[in-house]
Amino acid sequence: MTQPSKLRQLLQIPVIVAALGYFVDIYDLLLFSIVRIPSLRYLGVTEDKLLDEGLYLINMQMAGMLVGGILWGVLGDKKGRLSVLFGSILLYSLANIANGLVTTVGQYAVWRFIAGVGLAGELGAGITLVAEILPKEIRGYGTSLVASVGVLGAVLAYFIADWFDWQIAYFIGGGLGISLLLLRVSVFESGIFKNVKEQAVARGNFFQLFSSGRQFFKYLRCILIGLPIWFVIGFLVSLSPEFGQALGIATPIVAGKAIMCAYIGLSLGDMASGLLSQLIQSRKKVVLTFISLTSLFMALYLFMPLAAANALYLLCGGLGFSIGYWALFVTIAAEQFGTNLRATVATTVPNFVRGSINVITPLFLYFKTQYGIIGSASLVGVITITIALLALWKLDETFGKDLNFLEE
Repeated sequence: MTQPSKLRQLLQIPVIVAALGYFVDIYDLLLFSIVRIPSLRYLGVTEDKLLDEGLYLINMQMAGMLVGGILWGVLGDKKGRLSVLFGSILLYSLANIANGLVTTVGQYAVWRFIAGVGLAGELGAGITLVAEILPKEIRGYGTSLVASVGVLGAVLAYFIADWFDWQIAYFIGGGLGISLLLLRVSVFESGIFKNVKEQAVARGNFFQLFSSGRQFFKYLRCILIGLPIWFVIGFLVSLSPEFGQALGIATPIVAGKAIMCAYIGLSLGDMASGLLSQLIQSRKKVVLTFISLTSLFMALYLFMPLAAANALYLLCGGLGFSIGYWALFVTIAAEQFGTNLRATVATTVPNFVRGSINVITPLFLYFKTQYGIIGSASLVGVITITIALLALWKLDETFGKDLNFLEE
């Protein structure tokens, strides 16, 4: 019997569903940043409070993702990857619809938190499922495909928010997620997980990650290498209107357009990092290359004299490409740990990175009062890059690693 081609192995239904699920996930995750200003104005927030209230709501969303990351991660190892994949899609789809019905900032905060809980599960479950069902020789292609397709959800979010009222944009996101659930009948569970489920072994024990110094620091390094990614998205790109003003650009910067440019770059970067990883057979060398690119584009974004809005949008695209090791960093986390902890790690790691915004925000705001928005971003950017490089230095190479093993 002939072996199926690599393309047929890659384009399995679980891979496609994981990619589409992440597409809707990113649509909702970034939609708030795109409609932040019009939705807050609708709710009666004054111009001088738009930044502060926007950061508050982002922090509520990220707090929900921290809670959801642990919840879905543990469930992914105890109940299975599919239960998390579809449970998270259902929750954030319903929360999306509710976001379009809010009438106060308080209600908005509650539903951003609940949406955050839902959004926390899809990527980790999807990457874990894809990593376990694909042959190790093409695993990098599969996880890159999920991320490359997924991040294009931000592009759709920009156009939907441009064509429709912000409430309708939320309703459309909810409808997309619910429609995706109809595909669940064609998705199968990871065989590796099924085998472990039949064994008498502890699964999804979050505290096992802290059972020894070796486990804890390995887990911590997986988180820290992703810090620059969310600093770029959560601050440099999401707050691009404020940065454009500080840089003296006369034309007002549209946050949605900046986010769209960044995510087009991110999609291309995810694809490039995955292909490069397969080509040179290394995860660490590719991550090092992309972190170095991130530091370069940060410097250009903050210090290059810009006269036109289009130049800033172009730099947002470059920043997006440079942080295109997002899928690779989650794949590394999944490959570092055994099957009984893999979903817990792969789900919590990206959400702890996203949740780091709750630590970075007060630091950013403190430096902002001392050095202004450009000086603050420079200092925080240097800190995140330095921490990521130190974490990467001690991390094990995982390219081609057999994932059929357990954490004792």
